[in-house]
Amino acid sequence: MNKLHSSIFAIFSLMLFSLNLHAEKADKDKPIEIEADTVTVNDAKKISTYTGNVILTQGTLLIKGDKMIVREDKDGFQHGTSLGNPASFKQKREGKNEYIEGNGQRIEYDGHMDKVQLYTKAWVKRGDDIVHGDYIMYDANSEYSEVIGGGEATPNTAKGRVKAVIQPKKKPLDQPADTTPAAQ
Repeated sequence: MNKLHSSIFAIFSLMLFSLNLHAEKADKDKPIEIEADTVTVNDAKKISTYTGNVILTQGTLLIKGDKMIVREDKDGFQHGTSLGNPASFKQKREGKNEYIEGNGQRIEYDGHMDKVQLYTKAWVKRGDDIVHGDYIMYDANSEYSEVIGGGEATPNTAKGRVKAVIQPKKKPLDQPADTTPAAQ
């Protein structure tokens, strides 16, 4: 039983490490640009509602949806909720030529905390690794991810379950053996 427990722990640890998502740090210092068919603005409450083919960009971050509600907090940071069937996001990883992307029926983005949350029929993909669940959160600042099952079964998950597909890590090409004599 100890061997089985160790194997399960190793697989779970690998999943957590492979889901550590490091977003491009410079993104939060870039301006937010939003395109939509219509917008309503409530300056008193610092809330804007965009509808119709909404596209938000901030540096390498891209969020798309049918409707987006953006509010500004007292410190001037932007927070957005994107709704769609599905809503989607994509963002470059820090220091890598690789993107993180995902879908959900609702995506919440916190510009201050650099956190993205996806709800309902959600999935997040990094390279060839992908995770499906009813709720997915990743926090780029703390390098923390969380995935929760629940909801109805989808083609990718059984009812109430999380599904992750993690590809084996590529090993460097075999190096020729060192033929120099060992030091005495």
